[in-house]
Amino acid sequence: MKHILFVLATFVSLCSFAQKGDVEIIKDPRIDGLIKQEGAIISPATAPQMSGYRIQLFFDSEKTSVDEARSRFINLFPKVDTYVTYNAPNYFLKVGDFRTQTDAEKVKSAVDSQFPTSFIVKERINLPRIDQ
Repeated sequence: MKHILFVLATFVSLCSFAQKGDVEIIKDPRIDGLIKQEGAIISPATAPQMSGYRIQLFFDSEKTSVDEARSRFINLFPKVDTYVTYNAPNYFLKVGDFRTQTDAEKVKSAVDSQFPTSFIVKERINLPRIDQ
């Protein structure tokens, strides 16, 4: 009797695992784009950098003030790169990629009337553009 129950239980359990079926996955096609974006290998900043100088023109706790100062500077010097960084609680506007302090001094003297509190800082800069 025990053997018959054992064989019957084994047969029923094997039949229940032997089911066949199809699974259809319905998903938004944007999911594939997100998976590709998250799986992409992003290399670290590879722009060549060197020691140099920038001019810190302005800082404020409100980004709109910094953006206005940036616009004023761009009107004066459209070819000089500008950089806005945030270091709590202030936004800092720095300009230029100057190799020497003398180059930075030339631009600083030209903007002293618009930005009287500007000063030169030494930091890592991007290589200056060739078209300057």
